[in-house]
Amino acid sequence: MDKDRVAGSAKQAKGAVKEAVGKVTGDTKTQASGKAEKTAGKVQNAAGGAKDAVRDAARKS
Repeated sequence: MDKDRVAGSAKQAKGAVKEAVGKVTGDTKTQASGKAEKTAGKVQNAAGGAKDAVRDAARKS
């Protein structure tokens, strides 16, 4: 598993918590920041998945 997948998953979780805290407290800035962090985590996780796929394909060749 690529390190980007691990870091991306952690970033997604942190963003989800931040977004939830923003919703509960009514702080739209924190909520938006959490949503952005969650999205960045998804992108990073996807990049790590692509790296894993390329690595696996190279090993099979």
